Amino acid sequence: MDFLSRTRYVPMNRRRRIYEGKGKILYEGPEPGTLIQHFKDDATAFNNKKHEIVDGKGVLNNRISEFIFNHLNEIGIPTHFLRRMNMREQLIREVEMIPLEVVVRNVAAGSLSKRLGLDEGTPLPRSIIEFYYKNDALDDPMVSEEHITAFGWCAPQEMDDIMALAIRVNDFLSGLFLGAGIRLVDFKIECGRLWEGDMMRIVVADEISPDSCRLWDIQSNEKMDKDRFRRDLGGMLEAYQEVARRLGIINDTDRPIGGGPVLVK
Repeated sequence: MDFLSRTRYVPMNRRRRIYEGKGKILYEGPEPGTLIQHFKDDATAFNNKKHEIVDGKGVLNNRISEFIFNHLNEIGIPTHFLRRMNMREQLIREVEMIPLEVVVRNVAAGSLSKRLGLDEGTPLPRSIIEFYYKNDALDDPMVSEEHITAFGWCAPQEMDDIMALAIRVNDFLSGLFLGAGIRLVDFKIECGRLWEGDMMRIVVADEISPDSCRLWDIQSNEKMDKDRFRRDLGGMLEAYQEVARRLGIINDTDRPIGGGPVLVK
């Protein structure tokens, strides 16, 4: 029996907090090299300029991200994910995060449509990978590979690894969601360096959920992602629940999660 199957749960108030972001908190893990990732109910947009509490969102994101990361691990795409601990928390490997958001676009939407004057929903000639420098004070500016390597955020070989991972994740997610009647418009991943002794490899980290993907119903183009919050469309929690249902994570007999958004002053 390895330590993953015998770790003892430690109450949240007795753990050392490592980092808190807009949607998650990282706590010290039960063993060296591990962390506990706690999913909050906070819904944020426009770099935290818009903020609400959506009761139950963290539970759904935890379950959906667990489902996706388990599948990525199974098909040989390296990730930081070890296992889900409870309704809101995951046990993950500690990695050295690379300060980039890696965005893969299959269909024109959001900022790409605005920048290039494309109608939302226009299929792209091929999948496009974009990079954004993670810096809240600068509103996460878009950057090129030249910026990334010049400023030392990532080495050229690491960039090759990141792009290869992004393409593999896109191929997998596109098929997964297509089978559930959902179009994967675009998505964001983050990557980190996982050190194992003197060996290092690039792995997929953070989360993959409706918070980090644009998901449209194939028949109606109904939005099933965080755009429901960004654009004041309502029904954010219901959309996330529908994604979870279609993926087989929850079923129709499950008790509804959450009670709707609460405005944060």
